[in-house]
Amino acid sequence: MNVADMERRDVNFELIKVQGKVGGRLEDTLLVKGVVVDKTFSHPQMPKEVRDAKIAILTCPFEPPKPKTKHKLDITNVEDYKKLREYEKEKFTEMIKSIKDSGANLVICQWGFDDEANHLLLTHELPAVRWVGGPEIELIAIATGGRIVPRFQELTAEKLGYAGYIRELDFGTTSDHMLCIEQCKKSNTCTIFVRGGNKMVVEEAKRALHDALCVVRNLVRDNRIVYGGGACEIACAIEVAKEANQIPTIEQYAIRAFADALESVPLALAENSGFSPIKIVSDVKSQQIAENNPRLGIDCLNKGTNDMKTQLVIETLIGKRQQISLATQLVRMILKIDDIRLPGESEE
Repeated sequence: MNVADMERRDVNFELIKVQGKVGGRLEDTLLVKGVVVDKTFSHPQMPKEVRDAKIAILTCPFEPPKPKTKHKLDITNVEDYKKLREYEKEKFTEMIKSIKDSGANLVICQWGFDDEANHLLLTHELPAVRWVGGPEIELIAIATGGRIVPRFQELTAEKLGYAGYIRELDFGTTSDHMLCIEQCKKSNTCTIFVRGGNKMVVEEAKRALHDALCVVRNLVRDNRIVYGGGACEIACAIEVAKEANQIPTIEQYAIRAFADALESVPLALAENSGFSPIKIVSDVKSQQIAENNPRLGIDCLNKGTNDMKTQLVIETLIGKRQQISLATQLVRMILKIDDIRLPGESEE
């Protein structure tokens, strides 16, 4: 609920990142109150942990400035090459000095940098992360309260992000590493880190988590619920059929057809559970009418009771409304079709 905006009654999914890595068990999935990125520190000798990190978030390339016009540089001897290397080293040193002067002790860059710059960063004890994607850069900036800096000249202490603890996660024999940014300045960002035995398990778990998050968002938007297990559809079908009895015109047949269509959901549920669908749904329907209890549904798990309130089987009202509304709209679109032409059929 950290990412839920209760005033607007909505959940910003951009603050929730679902990251996965093959290895371990599904039970090893964890919630990180921060950001996890599939990157490592740019040099293996850089520290694997940084505490009280002041982060410079850069989208500018870590390289000497390019001339505004085209130039051709002829290098004919070793001395010219050494001068070029010295020029590059001087520019890299100036960039690192500007970062250090701002108070930053960690660099996260959207672009890469060569071995010379990487070595100088290590020499000046300035840990760095390179090739971080655009969406991840934005999420890190939101989480740490920093500003994305497009040019070195614009880097100031006010634009730095803050994180209490940054560490590199090691996944043992797989030789995989990831960067975990925790204790961020803005604690309303989080990452769900999914583990699994293979890629298919991880991807399926990520899809299931996304569906679960959508359910939670629906509850934040509208906290009203209906009972599942087909109880809601059966109760609605009973009431729609009652309404059809009050209409003397031919429209009553369309309304009865709608009531029958509502029963298709519990029928499918009963059939998938291995029951006789027509008998089970008829029994539940009769029981609902006799007891005047709309909570009764299909006991798919054979728990001895078909009261969905007792079994804690619920669905969101907003989700159920969308299901029925979309199904109705689809049928109306089909009914508007007055002709079907097959491929190759000649027009007359």
